[in-house]
Amino acid sequence: MIDRRLFINVDWILITLVLVIAGIGIMNIHSASIPYKILGTSYEIKQLYWLVASLVLVTVLSSIDYHVLEDLSFWLYGSVVLMLVCVLLFGISSALCGLAPSLPLLIFFRVLQGAGGGGLAPSEQAILADTFPPAKRGQAFALYGLAVVCAPAIGPTLGGWITDNFDWRWIFFINVPIAVFSLFLTNRIVEDPPHIVEEVKKMRKQGLNLDYVGFGLLALGFGSLEFVLDKGQEDDWFGSRLITTFIVLCVTSLITLIAWSLLQIRRKHRPILDLTLFKQRNFAVSFVLMGVLGIVLFGTTVMIPQFVQSLLGYTAEQAGLVISPGGVTVMLMMPIVGILVSRVDPRWMIVYGFSVSAVALFTMGTLNLGVSYSYIAWLRVFQAAGLAFLFIPINTLSYTGIPMNKNNDVSGLTNLARNIGGSVGTAFVVTWLARRQQFHQNRLGAWISQNSAVLQSQVDGLGRYLVQHGGKVNSLAQGRAMAQGNLYGQLWRQATMLAYLDVIKVLAVAMLLLIPLVFLMKRPPKAKGGAPMH
Repeated sequence: MIDRRLFINVDWILITLVLVIAGIGIMNIHSASIPYKILGTSYEIKQLYWLVASLVLVTVLSSIDYHVLEDLSFWLYGSVVLMLVCVLLFGISSALCGLAPSLPLLIFFRVLQGAGGGGLAPSEQAILADTFPPAKRGQAFALYGLAVVCAPAIGPTLGGWITDNFDWRWIFFINVPIAVFSLFLTNRIVEDPPHIVEEVKKMRKQGLNLDYVGFGLLALGFGSLEFVLDKGQEDDWFGSRLITTFIVLCVTSLITLIAWSLLQIRRKHRPILDLTLFKQRNFAVSFVLMGVLGIVLFGTTVMIPQFVQSLLGYTAEQAGLVISPGGVTVMLMMPIVGILVSRVDPRWMIVYGFSVSAVALFTMGTLNLGVSYSYIAWLRVFQAAGLAFLFIPINTLSYTGIPMNKNNDVSGLTNLARNIGGSVGTAFVVTWLARRQQFHQNRLGAWISQNSAVLQSQVDGLGRYLVQHGGKVNSLAQGRAMAQGNLYGQLWRQATMLAYLDVIKVLAVAMLLLIPLVFLMKRPPKAKGGAPMH
């Protein structure tokens, strides 16, 4: 007789994990929506920065410090308990964020929210890898990837709609029922696999033995990195003593962390970062690919709305809607990719994904100041059609050849790659855009001289038009001044447009350059029936 409970568990575990990660994805709407609503208060933009940065920083630190959380969970009752604690902390802190009476308290509750949310992603990935056999792991990661990729695309639109039609606090309150439902399903359905149960027994006998030095170095190094990436462009990078200090702190901490981890491995102790995983070719390449995927995914998710708002005059809600079709495309294609990954060599799926994404980005090079809404939306769909073929195969190959007891290490490091890649992608877009805009503005401005007869003719003609039809223009001198401002605005828009095209071109080339790396990976061995094995 077939145990029907096994099939129920598989289905409901997937639904549980997707719901939880979808709740985390909704956090992406906060960064875009909250500042605009609080701007009507006495707070400044620099103060509101910490509202966004606090969540990003703590979420990244929680996901990469997963070893500490894992050791604590083993010392207590197991990985499922860790997941329940993370969901509970995320739900309670979301409610507290919605009830926060002041900005300092809101920032504090956001830190708690990031601590809960950061531990969820690696725990979910590890549970999926532990629960599902290799033949079905691709389908499991399909639903997980569906939520991860779609949430950043759907989030801004949902956030704009909620904040425009309701109070901004509801973008926090919406997480509460999701957390409650996830708690119920996780508690009833998800169970630790046998090897985790054995790890718990072993840990409780040995006692809690955390790598406090590694934990401190990790928090200091990646915390400094996140600060530098978030504030570097605003403070002129090495032109700022504060940014330079944090860069030195980041590099020193990470180098020391690597040396300390190697020493721990040599002593047969468990390090905070298991660098031995990078001896596995598949994992090492997957780490790089996942990082670049994070750069491109989050970089374009930031860039496209910024482009349509700053140059085309779209509202925040319209900017969210223009990238939403890409999320729908991923939603439709992820299940197909999940089925194909067990039947087709995952390496060729990755090659296809990077190729399509690169071609889509090169096609975005045709964008201009007169582009239509539908054209931009279809370009995003084109790009999403490639991105859908990347997340699942990369995740599947990253676990190839890795022992079951190191699944949590793999999930923690792949989440690190994606999170840091997202921060790097956002920082790259902001920095490179500003620098290329200044470059093109200087270059275009060099062709404009105050003594140019063509320029003077344009200024005089537009100035006279404004005097005759402008209404509030009382003199030719005032009309000429407004005409010069108008021409400078056109120059700025053209320079900014060229800067966006430069950023897109770099991202496209980066996608193409990664394709040869895919062939360094080994194809997973096949199980009976032709499905790739772990």
